Amino acid sequence: MTEENEISRIILDCAYRVHTKLGSGLLEKVYRECLAYELTKYGLDVQQEKAFPVIYEDIKMDCGYRVDIIVNNKVIIDLKVVEDFTIEHTAQCLTYMRLSECNLGLLLNFYKKSLKDGIKRLIL
Repeated sequence: MTEENEISRIILDCAYRVHTKLGSGLLEKVYRECLAYELTKYGLDVQQEKAFPVIYEDIKMDCGYRVDIIVNNKVIIDLKVVEDFTIEHTAQCLTYMRLSECNLGLLLNFYKKSLKDGIKRLIL
């Protein structure tokens, strides 16, 4: 988990930078693009809207599960622009983590005036 923790630190540094420059209330897509850009400047492997199928025994279903950002195939980032996180947001991020086999996920809410109030760290 040491590598994931270091990646998480970089992600949060970049997220704070994006939030400081752009403020709150823009579209999720804007924050995703800008955060991905910042992360690639660190030389991290960043994939946006990566699709993951659901596999049940011999059945593979392409259900349209798309992770906002996956970093180094280790950390999931699920971006939101909402007043508050709901239990559904947490469940969705945990699902992405299971499908991608990542043990660490970050829910980031760019709606909040202060990003520190919009961070939720999830561990499987």
